[in-house]
Amino acid sequence: FRFSLNSLSKKFLSDSFQEKLRQQHKDSMHRELEALLVTAKKEEAEISRKDFDGFQKLFHRFLQVKGPSIDWAKIDRPPEESVQPYDKIKAKGLPDNIAASLNKLAVVKLNGGLGTSMGCKGPKSLISVRNENTFLDLTVQQIEHLNKAFHTDVPLVLMNSFNTDEDTKKILQKYKHHKVKIHTFNQSRYPRINKESLLPIAKNMGLNGDHAEAWYPPGHGDIYASFHNSGLLEKLIAEGKEYIFVSNIDNLGATVDLFILNHLMSQPADKRCEFIMEVTDKTRADVKGGTLIQYENHLRLLEIAQVPKAHVDEFKSVTKFKIFNTNNLWISLPAMKRLQEKNSMDLEIIVNPKTLDGGLNVIQLETAVGAAIKSFDNAMGVNVPRSRFLPVKTSSDLLLVMSNLYSLDAGSLTMSKRREFPTTPHVKLGSSFTKVQQFLARFESIPDMLELDHLTVSGDVTFGKNVSLKGTVIIIANHGDRIDIPAGAMLENKIVSGNLRILDH
Repeated sequence: FRFSLNSLSKKFLSDSFQEKLRQQHKDSMHRELEALLVTAKKEEAEISRKDFDGFQKLFHRFLQVKGPSIDWAKIDRPPEESVQPYDKIKAKGLPDNIAASLNKLAVVKLNGGLGTSMGCKGPKSLISVRNENTFLDLTVQQIEHLNKAFHTDVPLVLMNSFNTDEDTKKILQKYKHHKVKIHTFNQSRYPRINKESLLPIAKNMGLNGDHAEAWYPPGHGDIYASFHNSGLLEKLIAEGKEYIFVSNIDNLGATVDLFILNHLMSQPADKRCEFIMEVTDKTRADVKGGTLIQYENHLRLLEIAQVPKAHVDEFKSVTKFKIFNTNNLWISLPAMKRLQEKNSMDLEIIVNPKTLDGGLNVIQLETAVGAAIKSFDNAMGVNVPRSRFLPVKTSSDLLLVMSNLYSLDAGSLTMSKRREFPTTPHVKLGSSFTKVQQFLARFESIPDMLELDHLTVSGDVTFGKNVSLKGTVIIIANHGDRIDIPAGAMLENKIVSGNLRILDH
């Protein structure tokens, strides 16, 4: 009896010690944030306070969480009716008055990211992807085309971050005379925290110089709070908007789909679907993408960061988890307002460790927009064709979308009718092509890729004009070698290696 009492009191002591420690961390964090707010400019103080309120809620939850937030044994595949095939939704056809539904829609693009991974300064959305058009140009053209074709008023909303806001706003001037209303709002700015002390590394609210790395935009799950805080959510509801279509600005396949919109609008009022996540079949290239699961009677998004280490290989398998989240989402505005005001969206925390240039280890607390699916009523997945997922993350992706594999019409890219099979070729360009500038310098013109299955390029390689690539092509220049593919060359199922220089005479 003495033993069990002892172990009980030890547990009680350890719990109360943990609770005391948590309270200390909360108090210290609160003091530090208050001290930071004192240094804020007058016009920024109110926004920063709202940001910090949101950050503290996240931080308090982070202090409570122990280990993975998922009990692996409780995971089930989603029931069939909760993930519908796109063809079934398309088979319903469209009503004559689809314009009425379009007038209840706003398009939101996540525009917080920089082009650094592709070697570009400034917002990623300002990188040219096709015929001198940037991601932002193509987005505006798509929505303008919709508004003209159906005589509607679908607005574009950009969620910027402190990294992209200023540059984006300068560019927006050029769309003044387009038939698209453009709104912007900023996602929150949260402080990076020291991994050891769990305190902010910022000394003041400034963003200049080295100080910029003391802050971060907290992932796209922040859309719910920042959209609400900006007043735009209220404004759009007042204008009669009922749904938003949210997607990453670098996903060129994420266009407004009238069939999905119609499905949302045609549900009976008491069974209104408040959230649709577009998913698509997983291939080997998508093993890290989040997937939909059934968990405690709710549809949930499972991200790789939430998976216990022992189950990561199982998570990546294409057989058990067959679909992944494209991050194309359709969300009810009134539902978003309701959940935000009740503070009842409990988004899983993603702890993102970083090492800064000086070697300091910090953590960022983030959330994912799709994780909210479990909080909405009658939420569902729609398994869409792969063509709705065309992200440009690397120069290999850029080569695909710049090539004749795709044709451009009113801002939308579609697979060329001249390609005989609908799959996208697998392209792997080596490190000499990583930065957009290097990439462009290595192609005199983009090769004909209509019949290409697989392309691997490694080392110092350049392409002349009017090159044609078919089947599987592998080009490897070893260290110190260079390969110039001559103008007009046609390579079909070839491996090219060694040294090939073509110089002007």
